[in-house]
Amino acid sequence: MIDTGDVRAAARRIGDRVRRTPVLQAGPTLWFKLEHTQHAGSFKTRGMFNQIVAAATRGVLPSAGIIAASGGNAGLAAAYAARELGVPAEVYVPSTAPTVKVDKLRKLGASVVQTGNEYAEAYAAAVEWAQASGAYFCHAYDDEDMVAGNGTLGLELLDQLPSGFDTVLVAVGGGGLIAGMIAALHGQASVISVEPATSAALHAALSGDGPVDVPVSGVAADSLGARRAGDIAYSLARDAGIASLLVDDKAIVDARRRLWDDYRQVVEHGTAAAYAALTSGTYLPAPGERVVVLLCGANTDPSDLTLT
Repeated sequence: MIDTGDVRAAARRIGDRVRRTPVLQAGPTLWFKLEHTQHAGSFKTRGMFNQIVAAATRGVLPSAGIIAASGGNAGLAAAYAARELGVPAEVYVPSTAPTVKVDKLRKLGASVVQTGNEYAEAYAAAVEWAQASGAYFCHAYDDEDMVAGNGTLGLELLDQLPSGFDTVLVAVGGGGLIAGMIAALHGQASVISVEPATSAALHAALSGDGPVDVPVSGVAADSLGARRAGDIAYSLARDAGIASLLVDDKAIVDARRRLWDDYRQVVEHGTAAAYAALTSGTYLPAPGERVVVLLCGANTDPSDLTLT
């Protein structure tokens, strides 16, 4: 299982290939970690760099390059990391992937295949072609190297907020980010899962006996639309006893608008889910509780932010 040592090893492996993203203090006891300013627009760039470099170090990265499946962000991260490392990349995305993400994938030099209506269908097609082509399959979230790389975000937070913090709110799809945060912050802070009520794979896993398929829909499905939570995320979240919260689409849309109106931060709907836990009152911090909200992705069309 992934632990803090694995995350620290990932940080050394990644080095300065990723940005040290800033922290914005939004109140006396509230901070935003601006990870949406990361290369390729999301935290997943950390995990993808670690996954690809680790594969090369182990001698298992073929000349055929990498294949990834994604609702958008993991593919963008894979395309960016592959380009920077000089590795061919092919990315499978569902036909419902936002145009802004598909266009950016192509700009980053990746070959793009659109298939199926949701991430699970794109994933199945990508796995099949990886096996046939010999390319290295980079999982979007349920991979130890991916998780450890994502966790480097938590190490940055510990360094950036030396006086400490109590709680981190994390938007969850398949669970690759929250798994990394749990590993990085073990014994340092509480990590809380926030999911859309209509795409709640980790919540379903924690409410039952493990990961199960769940229906996926809603405004944040393009980035938090994993049909099933990753085994790594489930195991770490279960063992840590984390709280799992659900927010509805209205709260997500409102939180995204507030992030723009109040702080001029442009994020995608999935990212806004973490803040929605606070703005909707789903999570009520205790007096004096120091809370960090991870803003983890910005691959969105901002044209609707100023609509009334």
